[in-house]
Amino acid sequence: MSEPLTPLLDRIHSPDDLKTLSREELPQLSEELRGEIVRVCSVGGLHLASSLGATDLIVALHYVLQSPRDRILFDVGHQAYAHKMLTGRRHRMPTLKKEGGLSGFTKVSESEHDAITVGHASTSLANALGMALARDAQGQDYRVAAVIGDGSLTGGMALAALNTIGDLGRRMLIVLNDNEMSISENVGALNKFMRGLQVQKWFQEGEGAGKKAVEALSKPLADLMSRAKSSTRHFFDPASVNPFAAMGLRYVGPVDGHNVQELAWLLERLVDLDGPTLLHVVTKKGKGLSYAEADPIFWHGPAKFDPATGEYAPSSAYSWSSAFGDAVTELAAQDPRTFVITPAMREGSGLVRYSQVHPHRYLDVGIAEDVAVTTAAGMALQGMRPVVAIYSSFLQRAYDQVLHDVALENLNVTFAIDRAGIVGADGATHNGVFDLSYLRSIPNVRIGLPRDAAELRGMLKYAQEHPGPFAIRYPRGNTERVPEGTWPELEWGTWERVQAGDDVVILAGGKALEYAVKAAAGLPGVGVVNARFVKPLDGATLREVAGKARALITVEDNTVVGGFGSAVLEALGEMGLRVPVRVLGIPDEFQDHATVESVHARAGMDTAAIRTVLAELGVDVPLEV
Repeated sequence: MSEPLTPLLDRIHSPDDLKTLSREELPQLSEELRGEIVRVCSVGGLHLASSLGATDLIVALHYVLQSPRDRILFDVGHQAYAHKMLTGRRHRMPTLKKEGGLSGFTKVSESEHDAITVGHASTSLANALGMALARDAQGQDYRVAAVIGDGSLTGGMALAALNTIGDLGRRMLIVLNDNEMSISENVGALNKFMRGLQVQKWFQEGEGAGKKAVEALSKPLADLMSRAKSSTRHFFDPASVNPFAAMGLRYVGPVDGHNVQELAWLLERLVDLDGPTLLHVVTKKGKGLSYAEADPIFWHGPAKFDPATGEYAPSSAYSWSSAFGDAVTELAAQDPRTFVITPAMREGSGLVRYSQVHPHRYLDVGIAEDVAVTTAAGMALQGMRPVVAIYSSFLQRAYDQVLHDVALENLNVTFAIDRAGIVGADGATHNGVFDLSYLRSIPNVRIGLPRDAAELRGMLKYAQEHPGPFAIRYPRGNTERVPEGTWPELEWGTWERVQAGDDVVILAGGKALEYAVKAAAGLPGVGVVNARFVKPLDGATLREVAGKARALITVEDNTVVGGFGSAVLEALGEMGLRVPVRVLGIPDEFQDHATVESVHARAGMDTAAIRTVLAELGVDVPLEV
C-alpha cells in the first residue's frame, strides 16, 4: 500500500505549526493523522482503535493549548499516537515499541511534550491535580488538561482524585473521552443552549460579580438567590445533577468528540475558566476505519494486517492465557465454588470462553485491581473458591489487599498471574518482574511457576483443592496445548530433576527453565532442576544438590532483588551450607521496551549468559559454531 498524501501533516513539526492552520483545515488534518496511524499500526502489535478514536480530540487540544508550557496528560497513554506525531516524533513512529525506539505510551524522558510517564490506568487526574497545585504554589499560570477514558474512571484512584479536585477547586480541565456511552442524556436545543451559556466567560464573570454584589448587601439574600439559581439549573439542565457536578466540577457535555472544529471552539472557552471543568466528549474507537469501528476490541492491538482490507493471518499459536482460560473453564464445570474475577482483562487473560460458559460465576470489576482482590476475599469468607485473573504488573496495585484482606486470614484465593516476567514491547510499565519479590514477603502466600500448560493445570487444581492463598505466575507468549482433562498430580513445594549432574547445578523455573535446559545441553556434570515452586522451596532437593555441587546458578525472570535467588541464599544460610551461588535475573533497574529475548540477553539471564557463567565456573563449554 502506498503512503497516503498528507499535505497538512507534512507542514507540522511541532504544536506551533498546527496553530498556523485555519479551523476549517482541522478535519482534513485529523483524517491525514488517522491514515498515518493506520499505516504505522499495520505492522502489528500497536494500539490502533483507541488512537483512531482520540485523534480529533488531540488535534483540538494542541490547537488551543500551548504545549509544552501547558501540560496535557493522557491517562494510560496508549491513545496518544496523534499527540506523538504533532509533537515532532512523526518520523520516528515506525520505531514504536521497538528497541531504542518510541514508547507505546507517553514518557517524560522521551519528549518535553509528554507530561507524565504512564502505562497503567487512572493516574492522570491525581497527576493533573498535583501540577495545578504546583502551578498555584509557584505563582505561575499555565493550563493543565487531563484526558481520561470512561474505562479508566472505573479505577478508584481516578474517583478519589475527582473528589479532591472538586473539593480544592483549582483551575484545570478534565476531558472525559467516552467511547462507550453517555452519562447524561442530551435533551435537545435547550440543553445545547445551556451548554453554550456555561462556557461563556462573560457569563462566568457576571455570575461571580453579581454574587459578590448581593453578598455585600445581604448574605441571606445571596444564599437564597444561589439556591434559586441551582434549582433553575436542575430544572433546565440534567447535567447539573450528575455525579461530576455533585463532586464540585463544572460539567460540559456530552459533545461530539469527532467534530474537531466544535471541540476547538469549546476548548478555547473552557481552558481559562476558574475552578475544575469536565468536558465530556463522545468518541468512537476505531474512528474512520470501518472494520475497526465494527470490532474495536479485536482492533485494540491487532497483529499485522492489510490496511486496505483489514485482512490478517490468524495465529494458530496457543497462548499461556488460553491455557489458563481453558483450564479454569474445565475446573469450574467440576467445582461450583470456582468463581473468576478479573480487572478489565477478559480478553487479555483468556477468559472470553469462560465468561460465556460460566456467566454467573464471572465478574469483571473494571480497572480496579484492589476491588478484584478484596471481592475475592469476601467470596472466600463465604465458602467460594475465587480465582483472580490478573497481570503481574497490575497486581502491584493491590499489594495491600493481598496482604490485609487475603493473606492475613489465610483465605482460599488463587491468583492466576499472567504476563509474569519481561513482556517485551510494552516496556517498563508492564514488565511483571516484581511479583516473586513482593509476594514472597507476604506470609501464607504460596508461589508456583509452571513450565508448561500441563503444570499450570496441575497447580491450578491443587490450589483450588487446598486451603490458603496461592499464586501461579506464567509468562506472556505461547505454550504447547494439552488435551482436555489433563490434571497432573503435583505436590506443592516439590522440584523436579530435569537433567542429571552434580558438579554445577542450575535452578530455574517457568520461562527461565527454557534457557537453563538449552544452556546445559551436552554438558556432562551440569544438572538442571525445575524449581517450579518458589514458596515454599523444595528444601530437601536444595539440600541434596547444594551438598554435592561445586556451585549453584539460579535463573529467574524477575528482579534479582528479593526474588528466587534471594530465597535460595536465605535457605542455604538457614541450612548452614556454604556453596557459591550465582544469581541471574533482571538487574535492579527498569527495563525499556524491546523483544523479550533482547531484554533477557541484556539482563544476562538467557542461554548465552548462562553458558558464560558456566565457563567462568570452570565448566568446559564448547564455543558456539
